[in-house]
Amino acid sequence: MNLRSFLFIPGDSDKKLGKADSAGADALILDLEDAVAPAHKAAAREKVAGFLKERPLATRSCELWVRINPLDTPLCLPDLAAIVGGVPDGLMLPKANGPPDVHKLGHFLDALETANGVAPGSIGILPVATETAIAPFSLGDYAHTPSPRLKGLTWGAEDLSAAIGASTNLGDDGRWEFTYRMVRSMTLLAAHAAGLSAFETLYVDFRDDAGLMASCRAARAEGFAGRIAIHPAQVPVINAAFTPSTEEVAFAQRVVQAFVDAGDVGTVGLDGKMLDMPHLKQARHVLSVATAHRPL
Repeated sequence: MNLRSFLFIPGDSDKKLGKADSAGADALILDLEDAVAPAHKAAAREKVAGFLKERPLATRSCELWVRINPLDTPLCLPDLAAIVGGVPDGLMLPKANGPPDVHKLGHFLDALETANGVAPGSIGILPVATETAIAPFSLGDYAHTPSPRLKGLTWGAEDLSAAIGASTNLGDDGRWEFTYRMVRSMTLLAAHAAGLSAFETLYVDFRDDAGLMASCRAARAEGFAGRIAIHPAQVPVINAAFTPSTEEVAFAQRVVQAFVDAGDVGTVGLDGKMLDMPHLKQARHVLSVATAHRPL
């Protein structure tokens, strides 16, 4: 997926739903789970279903995703029954324990797409792959049990800390504690092992643009493709951080051209440095991302 930013929108908020189209995010996540109080779940379901149906696929300015309630709750199937007819681009699956949950959700979607006259396989799945204590042990399995609906992996720290009874997920220095750094890295590796995009988790302080930018740049340098936002103000920062700069694009073009000029070789010299196939692969990746978000 060539997506840089996912913005959470509470599914029961008329005010926030009304402003969602102008947020500038590559994708909206219409939330039926944690952002909605239990008493408002049914109303949120109706609002999100209406939001989707008012925006047919061909008219959407960004992708529309829905975070449903977990598979093991009685809220999940009513969520699906309400929203599949509106053809969301994808579903965020919270508290996924591993690939079997993705496949189970895929089977539900197979039936509901058929029942609603939706093209088979239209709706993708993005699991939050680290929110339960058992989930990290299954991360590598995503590469061995692929699903055509699976569009990427993301991770989460808040629900995991609650699941294991932790009082915090941050150290005294404000950085993730080891457990959360570990599952973050494992999610990144698992996504790439499965040929998928990895998406960084949210940055809690929506007023700290400088901190968000630094965190996003570090995440992109490590191999994350984009990030989840919890406030519209975070969207332009995330989009900028995950879009290659003009300088990066120019250098990538020079790398590719150097290999073209050299012919059938495995290494080339550029600016006094020797470059080989991994450098060429990275340059092509930079150009692909840049073309998707800043046409060359």
